[in-house]
Amino acid sequence: MDAGSEQRKGYRQMRSAEVVIVGLGIMGTAAAAALARRGHRVLGLEQYPPFHTRGSSHGKTRIIREAYFESPEYVPLVQRAYVLWEELAERTGRTLLRVTGGISLGRPESPFITGARESALRHGLAHELLDAAEARKRFPALRVPDDFVALLESRAGILFAEECWRALIDDAVAHGARLHFGVRVTGFAPEGSGVAIETSEGTVRADRVVVTAGPWAPEVLASLGLPLTVRRVLVVHVEPRRRELFELGQLPIFLLDVPEGEYYGFPWLPEQGVKFGRHDDGEACTAETARREVRDDEIAHMLAVLGRYLPEAAGSVLMPVTCLYTMTPDGHFVVDRHPEWPHVVFAGGFSGHGFKFAPVIGEALADLAVEGRSELPIGFLGAGRFGTRHQ
Repeated sequence: MDAGSEQRKGYRQMRSAEVVIVGLGIMGTAAAAALARRGHRVLGLEQYPPFHTRGSSHGKTRIIREAYFESPEYVPLVQRAYVLWEELAERTGRTLLRVTGGISLGRPESPFITGARESALRHGLAHELLDAAEARKRFPALRVPDDFVALLESRAGILFAEECWRALIDDAVAHGARLHFGVRVTGFAPEGSGVAIETSEGTVRADRVVVTAGPWAPEVLASLGLPLTVRRVLVVHVEPRRRELFELGQLPIFLLDVPEGEYYGFPWLPEQGVKFGRHDDGEACTAETARREVRDDEIAHMLAVLGRYLPEAAGSVLMPVTCLYTMTPDGHFVVDRHPEWPHVVFAGGFSGHGFKFAPVIGEALADLAVEGRSELPIGFLGAGRFGTRHQ
């Protein structure tokens, strides 16, 4: 009997659970681990294999940063996430995070600068504001326009994303969670005092359901009328012409708010080179219709931008990669309970900046699923702000 058959047999033997997780990307896996660590009987369901590349959790690295330009309200959450990533690394014996520092570049009025500085000042975070000349002096890899400034923060760094995902799976399973891949959820609805979940392998019954469907959320949560949209964004990996300028210790993670758009990047790492991605814009799509191939003109655009601001990085292209962002109109996440089905909670709309928060979002979802509320400061992430059925 092959592994898939064994898994399906195990799945059929588990027709009920205390909590079912719908979607096992980074957020669903984090919720499964948080619930299992609290002693709950957890069943996780995912339509694709582990570490698949069709959603938003794949790839080797993500940025983590503390001086959060999107809103100071994220800072306590990301500080909790730092703690949880470190604890997870210790439990699983994996290297998950490397602090490199971070630099944000833009004109003085850029949200990348003003927002990060507001968060840093409000929460007492170590940071420096540099003029263009000082930024160029400290980081020779950067070509900083004279009318730009730079904000440095000390605790930003790199999450080794696939290792993080593996560690959360390991942690969930070690604490008793059953995670089943290759099982598609086709619907769910209240049944008695719980929820019935329809899947490609039959019906499962649960006391509670956590929906973390990533870019499939617009369809899975369609009845809520949430304003979620999906867009395809592009990342390129390049081998720089002068690697010594881009190695760890020479260049931190970086954010660029430039006339061409919003971009981010990483210092050189083995097997990934210099990773450079676009954060804004993107092609509207769904999880199923997203264009996976990358055109030559898209790569040329990325190399042109890279060449303007990090000229020695624009060497040979190692690989282009697509990723999916699930967006909300205000760019903030949605973490809440279903307005009519109290046994269902959900999280989505992470808008291209959610990965770093996974373990704390997992805690929040565990709180909401079991207690109906959370002490974590997630009020600003409620769905009611959109004036949907959640009011």
